[in-house]
Amino acid sequence: MTLAAPPTSVEKYAAAFESLSDSGTPDWLIATRLQAWANFSELGIPTARRGNELWKYTNLRPLADAGFEYGQIGPVSLDQIKSAGPWDDAWDTVVVVDGNFSAQLSSLNGTPGLTAGSLGEAIAAGTDNLESQFASLAGRENYAFTALNTAFAADGAYIGIAADTRLTTPVHVVFVTSDPTSSRATYPRLLISASSNSSLTIVESYINLSESSQLTVPVTEVFSDHDSQIRHYRIQIENEKSFHIGTARVNQKAGSSFTSTSFATGALIGRNDVHTQLDEPGAECTLHGLYMTSGQQQQDQEISTTHARPNCTSHQFYKGILSGKSHAVFSGKVVVERDAQKSVANQKDLNLMLSRGARIDAKPSLEIFADDVKCAHGATAGHVDRDTLFYLRSRGVDEETAKAILIRGFADEMLDEFEPAALREFVERTTDDRIATLLAESDTLGTV
Repeated sequence: MTLAAPPTSVEKYAAAFESLSDSGTPDWLIATRLQAWANFSELGIPTARRGNELWKYTNLRPLADAGFEYGQIGPVSLDQIKSAGPWDDAWDTVVVVDGNFSAQLSSLNGTPGLTAGSLGEAIAAGTDNLESQFASLAGRENYAFTALNTAFAADGAYIGIAADTRLTTPVHVVFVTSDPTSSRATYPRLLISASSNSSLTIVESYINLSESSQLTVPVTEVFSDHDSQIRHYRIQIENEKSFHIGTARVNQKAGSSFTSTSFATGALIGRNDVHTQLDEPGAECTLHGLYMTSGQQQQDQEISTTHARPNCTSHQFYKGILSGKSHAVFSGKVVVERDAQKSVANQKDLNLMLSRGARIDAKPSLEIFADDVKCAHGATAGHVDRDTLFYLRSRGVDEETAKAILIRGFADEMLDEFEPAALREFVERTTDDRIATLLAESDTLGTV
């Protein structure tokens, strides 16, 4: 197969891969890494866009041209983490620094039915099902970035919920990039296994303490057994010089429910690639989120759901706020397979364009191979017109405040989805802080 990028885009990672230690690593994981590296070596960084639907609207040349070191772990304090991202002392918190679990920074309360901690230690201990689960969802497709992450898989976070366990307090997994002087690559890994009839709220956050360009390539795999309920939140707030290419793969059994809400403001190029597989009857998933871009940023939402069995339900709903010369991509896909009768699916993407230089590429799509279904999709992009702004101005609100109210009003529907109090407070505060930047770059609010 012809490489999708010049050989140098693979060679830059080769020395780091060769330096990995196999000491104490199970044979099956060594074999998985080697296969993943072979896949990445063949695929390369996908800079070719013509004929490549997955990256049609995204230019990865800046990432392919950049160089990143690997293997350094920088110092991080708990105060830095608390000030940079969401935090609640009552939560069970797993902290992963530069891809490696930190027992010192983590805060685990010994919650009955919850296993939380180092993925590397869980693998070494031979935790049930890990050998069969690891890379089974994120390794099925020929995807360069899941292969790259798997090739470097060593540690990360593991969350296991025992059968019939219903947690009332969120579990927080924090992936931290420390503050190095050099540009580095990290490969965070998260595996969540929810047993039958369990319930879990999980917050997955990515923070970057560095001001220099960094590469984060996370992979999350979620196994939701029958009648389990997972409420998932994803926070991505890395710096605007960095690259964040995230992948999540979810498998759902009968009667399970998976609801995920994402919030993204960071990275020069950021991607949230989520695929949920509704693998048994009665499974339901809801995927939604808010993304905000400014300057030269780009945020991609690559969202897909496969209805593999009858009587399953899925929802996709995303909102974007764009200013400056930023760019966003929403690629929503629902596949209803032949045997998936009585499926219900809908998807929607709404975008608020605050400047003439901003651009959104939206591509909602349905592939339906069953005949007894209810499915719908749509996408819109627009601006705040003169009459709407005048309505607030006529009630004594000054122009800048009126514009801020309208932007915040557009975001509120999605912010309302963040239910844990500490998390809701964080995303609201971050949104309000971000509005000042969005307004500074706006040139369309109330002009038409």
